[in-house]
Amino acid sequence: MRVTVVGTGYVGLVSGTCFSEFGHEIICVDKDAEKIERLKAGEIPIYEPGLDQLVEKNVREKRLHFTTDLAEAVPGSDAVFIAVGTPSRRGDGHADLSYVYAAAEEIARLLEGYTVVVTKSTVPVGTGREIETLISNIRPDADFDVASNPEFLREGAAIEDFMRPNRIVIGTDSDRAREIMRDLYRPLYLNETPIVNTARETSELIKYASNAFLATKISFINEVADLCEVLGADVQDVARGMGLDKRIGPKFLHAGPGYGGSCFPKDTLALLRTGEINQVPLKIVEAVVDVNRDRKLKMADRVIEACGGSVDGKKIAILGLAFKPNTDDMRESPALDIIPVLQRSGAEVHAYDPAAMEESRNYLTDVRYASGPYDAMKEADAVVIVTEWNEFRALDLKRVKTLLKTPLLIDLRNIYAKANPAEEGFTYHGVGKGRVK
Repeated sequence: MRVTVVGTGYVGLVSGTCFSEFGHEIICVDKDAEKIERLKAGEIPIYEPGLDQLVEKNVREKRLHFTTDLAEAVPGSDAVFIAVGTPSRRGDGHADLSYVYAAAEEIARLLEGYTVVVTKSTVPVGTGREIETLISNIRPDADFDVASNPEFLREGAAIEDFMRPNRIVIGTDSDRAREIMRDLYRPLYLNETPIVNTARETSELIKYASNAFLATKISFINEVADLCEVLGADVQDVARGMGLDKRIGPKFLHAGPGYGGSCFPKDTLALLRTGEINQVPLKIVEAVVDVNRDRKLKMADRVIEACGGSVDGKKIAILGLAFKPNTDDMRESPALDIIPVLQRSGAEVHAYDPAAMEESRNYLTDVRYASGPYDAMKEADAVVIVTEWNEFRALDLKRVKTLLKTPLLIDLRNIYAKANPAEEGFTYHGVGKGRVK
């Protein structure tokens, strides 16, 4: 099949590359000429393990192509995926659909023969219907259907998620469109991947509801962590005891500094706004958003408290800047809330992240970037673990102690909670465990 993917951001690039790995001819289109030239040269603009090899392989085998010219790609395509950004709109939190509609307008003028226009971007319920109306108004003669096919990719594990998904959701009432989508995903059909065929509006809502529920689990366990600290309980044991119940499951029950990234923050806000527009209060989702916002600020206060109530004039080593490991994505990262509070309180911040330091320069100022975790700790008054990269899980605590002015370890991810750093002479602060000294 011939497929066009509009947008070479995280979703578009991963999806297009994986579709080409299925054997389809994929043309990825983006208006950013510099990005396209970099992709043609084999440079990957995002950090995603394994993506560079997969791109190189499929470009070499002439199944994956990159261009800035939509007119070169759309005509003759069996399906055209819209995979552009839908960020939260400033001021009101609604999803900004301007890029989606702009792409749909351009696609409409270029359609030839029957084509399925697919929303891969995360869009509010009803967007597919509006795209259908928009294209019909521009091209009354066009032979097309609009389908919804939301993505469920975790940054850092996106290729695995695409190739071995928990499910594929396809929203369309058209038999022709459904058949095209079935052919596109044939390798996964053959592997008996669960397929949810449903109405377009239902498909659009499934993505928002899924992300809101996962965000709810995170905020829930973070509130339980606060209670554990007061009661002297251990949140990791609480989470394990909960997660062994198959009705609950263990995932997303890890207490920490709050969720971030490109999906949960904007999708929970967009779902809230959808509820407001339709006069359906979503009180649980609203609480989740509030808890997560407050959580990040509380983590900065926790660092200050652990440092004796003041960080003025102190050097703080921050390990981890990305919102999660195995990505360079800084969007809504807890580090973006924690670091500025520490700086305003007089701290000098030295930071290290294996992938996100260059990206963090777009968000943070006056941070001194280190060449490695131990470099960040030299003469620091405390070390704070913000992101649970694997290379932070086995630090040489004896070496760490010799580097720090004060043996103070503030572990916002609980990766050393079971190691008992107190035995190495550290003052250790985890999350949801009270204070171990």
